[in-house]
Amino acid sequence: MSPGTLAVQLYSVIDALEADRPGSLARLAALGFRHVEPFALGLWNTPPAELAATARALRADLDEAGLGVGSVHIAVQGDSQAAAVEVCRILGTDTAFVPIPWLVDGFDERSLESHDGVRAFAGRLNEAARELAGAGIRLGYHNHHFEWARLPGGAHAFDVLWDLLDPEVLAEVDVYWAAVAGQDPAEVLKRLGERAVAAHVKDGPAVLDTAQTPIGTGDIDIPAALRAGTHLRWHITEIDRAEADRFELLAANRQALLAGGLTVA
Repeated sequence: MSPGTLAVQLYSVIDALEADRPGSLARLAALGFRHVEPFALGLWNTPPAELAATARALRADLDEAGLGVGSVHIAVQGDSQAAAVEVCRILGTDTAFVPIPWLVDGFDERSLESHDGVRAFAGRLNEAARELAGAGIRLGYHNHHFEWARLPGGAHAFDVLWDLLDPEVLAEVDVYWAAVAGQDPAEVLKRLGERAVAAHVKDGPAVLDTAQTPIGTGDIDIPAALRAGTHLRWHITEIDRAEADRFELLAANRQALLAGGLTVA
């Protein structure tokens, strides 16, 4: 197993980015980060005609800070994914993830509450993935906790979804949200196998709507998860909710991941 490469999900410092993006990116670089994952709303709250300009502006700020892009969160909108392809090319990545159902036109979290909804959602992701693949972009899906809701008959929506998605569709496993859903993140990664190429890594009490804490201080067995994810290319530290200073928490998470020997900078 080769160590995954460390990155930081930019949503972790969303407020700081909105106040001063160049300064915030420079601060992440000063902490030792070399790669980032832009979040979808950093691009997709922009009208389609302005997406390329928004991506170019972000790329310029990333270049100034010396930061690369490992992967990006995108939306699946309309009948063509040409805008998503252009954004990926501008940012310099060939890997994109849909981070939540409502960033796919016509779907939301309730779409994963029925077999028909899951089937339709999987079909839409498969269509988008095939189009993106033609342009050299790999598409994947990122979980939260609600994907493990029970469907009529008892199956988890998460399992049904991955049975319906084409083998080429990738997985970005958020180990924290999997634990919030009562799952063992290591087992989730094992089941997904080589499809799981990225993991969101954070720690805390694994309880919905509670603050996350430095890696190694919570209830998530992150070393076990990363060892189980033998095909992970990216270990992406992220903060959704925190009481501590977010930059300080990211710095602590970076040190913890590198100290374990499972991640490289």
